[in-house]
Amino acid sequence: MDNLGKGLTALAALAFALAIVTAFMGDIMGISPEGFSRACSNLALLAIASVVTFGAWSPAARP
Repeated sequence: MDNLGKGLTALAALAFALAIVTAFMGDIMGISPEGFSRACSNLALLAIASVVTFGAWSPAARP
């Protein structure tokens, strides 16, 4: 489950980069910078939730 958090974080970083690019260059495929910004926020929240929820089940967290 640790990979889920890392994957969602990577997707959030990609959405953030796309939001910055679209702010300067214009819409990409009809999606405004606000859309990518919202996607970034939602993916980051999902990453946090997955780490908080499933983090205690990982073998590294066990004593």
